[in-house]
Amino acid sequence: MALYNLQYINGSPRFHHHSHFVPRSPSRSNSLRHVTPMKITKITMSRDHNQSSYCASITADIEAHLKQSITLKPPLSVFEPMYHLVFSAPPNSAPALCVAACELVGGRRSQAIAAASALHLMHAASFTHEHLLLTDRPNSKPMVHHAYGPNIELLIPDAIVPFGCELLARSDDPAQNDSDRVLRVIVEITRAIGSRGIIDGQYQEKVVSRSNGDEMNDDNNEWIDYTCRKKEGGLHACAAACGAILGGANEEEIEILRKFGLYVGMIQGYSTRIGSKGKELERVVEELRNLALKELEHFKGRKVEAISSFILGL
Repeated sequence: MALYNLQYINGSPRFHHHSHFVPRSPSRSNSLRHVTPMKITKITMSRDHNQSSYCASITADIEAHLKQSITLKPPLSVFEPMYHLVFSAPPNSAPALCVAACELVGGRRSQAIAAASALHLMHAASFTHEHLLLTDRPNSKPMVHHAYGPNIELLIPDAIVPFGCELLARSDDPAQNDSDRVLRVIVEITRAIGSRGIIDGQYQEKVVSRSNGDEMNDDNNEWIDYTCRKKEGGLHACAAACGAILGGANEEEIEILRKFGLYVGMIQGYSTRIGSKGKELERVVEELRNLALKELEHFKGRKVEAISSFILGL
């Protein structure tokens, strides 16, 4: 696995792109199992009620903002399924991470709530497209409730994505002189969900799934790493970076939080794909958690307990 070859150019992540990704068995020398675990002692790894309440309060604020923004109005044939698909999507921690990153660097929650809401919209659109009720899948996705037919579920996410961009654009407040930050966040999010981000991860996942089936083995390690980076890792990296941007962080802090988000997302991605491999999962998660906590050492003296809760519960 190439866990440490992520490059950042001009403040944005760059992945090696292949028109047709062919997974290879990873070199033993490059495998995570040969990385010496880091000993993190500066951050207390305890998850208490206050930390759980912190994440819950962010999620509630995001939901309230979305419900205020997405109302049932004509044409109902569009807005009814849009409303349903947005609020029936499974929970995702990337939107809340965006707000937490903003608050960590000294920003206000209100500065990041539109971006966090947009991230949820992108997640909902991506989830819906990925779980279309199709009959030609060799390996079906986990069963989800479908209130609408595949034709509606195919089209409506294409309305959700631009609405997310509109939500962000409307958050631009000339009085706050934050237009450049909002524009940068729009670029960050569209890049993370596009052809070199989540879409690429979904495509490669489908290609490998058709070839090898859903059962993971050692030969799939490189593919798992690639997919986790593009999907869960990329979305969470984007979320943390966007929160930092909106909160007024400097470039170093933005990139540190981007890496933190990457590790948070990759932990979730690995948990999804190798859930049946207990010891392997524990090893990977522990090393990714150590890497994430190492990034937070940069913020020594600040209240990192809140944002650290995003990995302590994984």
